Amino acid sequence: MGKPVYTVFRDAVSDIRDGATVMVGGFGLVGIPENLIVALAESEVKELTVISNNCGVDDWGLGLLLRRKQIRKIVGSYVGENKEFERQMLSGELEVELVPQGTLAERIRAGGAGIPAFYTPAGVGTPVGEGREVRRFGERDYLLETALKADFSLIRGWKGDGAGNIVYRKTARNFNPVMAAAAAVTIAEVEHLVPVGALEPDSIHTPGVYVQRLVVGEQQKRIEKRTTREATAQ
Repeated sequence: MGKPVYTVFRDAVSDIRDGATVMVGGFGLVGIPENLIVALAESEVKELTVISNNCGVDDWGLGLLLRRKQIRKIVGSYVGENKEFERQMLSGELEVELVPQGTLAERIRAGGAGIPAFYTPAGVGTPVGEGREVRRFGERDYLLETALKADFSLIRGWKGDGAGNIVYRKTARNFNPVMAAAAAVTIAEVEHLVPVGALEPDSIHTPGVYVQRLVVGEQQKRIEKRTTREATAQ
């Protein structure tokens, strides 16, 4: 069955309402659904709970939503280079749940797999585990973590077909696949839309059953942080 293909990004996110929980794929600025994020910023929706590895940079990615005060809570693993994220967190304007990166990925994966909770050794004996259930298995203590699910997932693919099958390119295959499976509605922004049957079946990373909407858009492919050194004499 073909999936709706949108030509206007604002239309693709038009039913995301105030207070929604939204997963956003990507790692830094790699593999983020940047055009869907811009559309969400322009919609002025607010009080969002955002689940994402980090929050972009001050002027791009999820940083756009932060700057407009559209996010109430962030569940993520890295504050990173975003000064506004740091400022809002330290001032108490933004609720932040910091989660070890591997645990965050597994909580999302568990949400998509229908697993309500799991135990992990990550975080035991640290502030992450304070006040949380700990259980001993064998010779180690493990912390109970609950699954994460969302109302919407915004993901970024390289290629997609009309049935919603998605292929990611290189490191863009980060949080996007697990997030695609963990939301009631998954909206996939892709660089190239191809006919059904054009994708090699073994190359498909996200099956179309997990995707409800498609939208095509080019990326700016910005670099989050550039570090250089002076050239040395040859």
